[in-house]
This record gives sequence, structure tokens and C-alpha cells, in this order.
Amino acid sequence: MTGVDTVQVRPEDGEVRLDRWFRRHYPALPHGRLEKLLRTGQIRVDGRRAQAGDRVAPGQTIRIPPLPAAAPPPTPRQPRAEDAALLRNAILHRDDAVIVLNKPAGLAVQGGSKAERHIDGMLDALRFGHDERPRLVHRLDKDTSGVLVIARTAASAGFLSCAFRDKTTRKVYWAAVVGRPNPERGRIVLALTKGPSRSGERVRADAEEGRHAVTYYRVVDTAGEQLSWLALMPVTGRTHQLRAHCAAIGAPILGDGKYGGRSAHAAIAGASHRLHLHARALAIPHPAGGVLRVTAPLPPHMARLWEFLGFAADVPDPFAELELST
Repeated sequence: MTGVDTVQVRPEDGEVRLDRWFRRHYPALPHGRLEKLLRTGQIRVDGRRAQAGDRVAPGQTIRIPPLPAAAPPPTPRQPRAEDAALLRNAILHRDDAVIVLNKPAGLAVQGGSKAERHIDGMLDALRFGHDERPRLVHRLDKDTSGVLVIARTAASAGFLSCAFRDKTTRKVYWAAVVGRPNPERGRIVLALTKGPSRSGERVRADAEEGRHAVTYYRVVDTAGEQLSWLALMPVTGRTHQLRAHCAAIGAPILGDGKYGGRSAHAAIAGASHRLHLHARALAIPHPAGGVLRVTAPLPPHMARLWEFLGFAADVPDPFAELELST
């Protein structure tokens, strides 16, 4: 771009932070230079000064000074045929705005130093003829299975991200935990902070420096005193929140050696050594109106344990298990 221009935010951009709008349309612009242009008033929204964190919406105008030309859009990355089939077979819901997957346990959502194969790298398999590449709007731990929401457009990504951020969603997780919590239903309020460890990222309780974290729980069924089936409803969404909170009440999630140590690998007949945590159900406002409700079947290793212990996994309404005031 060689001169000053005025660009209107398009409907497909949705409601988005200003810095993310620039990152999407002007990826060659460094964040530091963007901040300087905003501080000096060279970039304006509807004629007014703005900050990087301000949200812009369709119809608003952005004053653009001369900037580096936007890079051409990347060529779609075609996932391997087996990865494309894996994602498509995991679809629980699909419409023009949203796709919901039943994420397999052991598959990372995003890439990292130890995750070359991940859902974010496979999302071109879920275009289904759309020009836009699907987008992640939240995450699950690599070893956690269950409901994962994918936005099909930038507009729906903005809407769904706001729903998660503003806590207008309801999420229910199922877990097999070692022991039997006392009391059998309640609320866990324990601030958490992240830090490095020999086994990778780990959170710990920290009343002063930690971020507020709240989880409601209820024992749905038990196998004596040895193991319990918990329904969990996180009000906040901190890293490893459910794993750390369960360990804090003396009921580590089965298979979670990071937070439960050796006790999380108790010798329980019929149990695998994998993490037994599953994002069972989600209720979230839909970009087109109404509420989208989705329930995910248990992963194979948890389904086998449920069957072995005689737990009734066909609960008709997962949210009925957690009728607790938030």
C-alpha cells in the first residue's frame, strides 16, 4: 500500500480485536509497529484513536496508513488421508457456522515442541467446500477426549470465542477418579498458577499469585471406596484445572500421574493407564441464534471401564447430574 486508505470491516471478519484484525489482513506488519501507529493516531477506527485490544465489528471503518503489502494467503495444507478420515469420523455436529468434534484422547489440539501431529494442522479436511479455513475457538488437553468446537468462519469464531470468554457456555466433563470424594458433591475454589516442571507445563495452587478457578462436582456412581465416577462442571477454564482440582480434594483422575503421582495409577481391574477425563457435553449459544447442545460418547478406554464397572453411560441429560448453583 502506497497511500492512506480506509477499509471497512467485513461481515465475515465478525467481532474481533483490532490487533487480530491486522494480523489477519496485514501479517507483514510487526506488532511493535502497529502499537506505534496506534499511539501516534495514524490508525483510527471510525475516525477515533484506538488501542490494540479494542474490538471492531462489521461496518466500522479503519484508517490505514501506508503499510507493507499483505502476504498472499497460504496454500491449504492437505492433511494425510487417514488424518482427514479421523476428523470427519469424529464429527458430532456440522452446520454452516460450527463443527463439533469428539476429540480422540492422545491427539493434540495445537502444535508444540512435542506435537507434530495435531488437529489445527488437519483443519483443511473440514472445509467441505468453504473458502475459509476452519478455526479453533478453545482447547482440550492432549490426553483429554470429548467435545471440541470448531468455527467455520471468522464471524462465527468471534461469536463463539466471546461465548467462552463471557462464560455463557455450560460444560460437563466425566472423570474416573481414585477414591471417593467427601463430600460427594460440592464446589472447589482454588486459585491456580502455571509454572515449568520436569514433565512439562504444570499448575499449582497459589492463593496470592494464582488465577481464580472454580469447579462444581458430583459423584455419579462408585466402585466401593476404590474408584468414583465424577461429573465436573468448570466455571472457569484454567490450564489443567480439573486435573489439579481433583487432586486437591484427594481424588486424582485415574491415569493422571502428573497431578496424582503413583496413586493415580492404582491397580484397578479393567482400567487402562490412560487419562480418564472426557469433555462429555457442551451447551453454547449458536451464532445463528438459540443454543447448541452436543454430547460426546466416551472414548474406548473409558467405555470399557464403564462397562466393566456397570456404570450407566447412557445418561439422557448430562447437565442434570450437576444441578448446582454457580
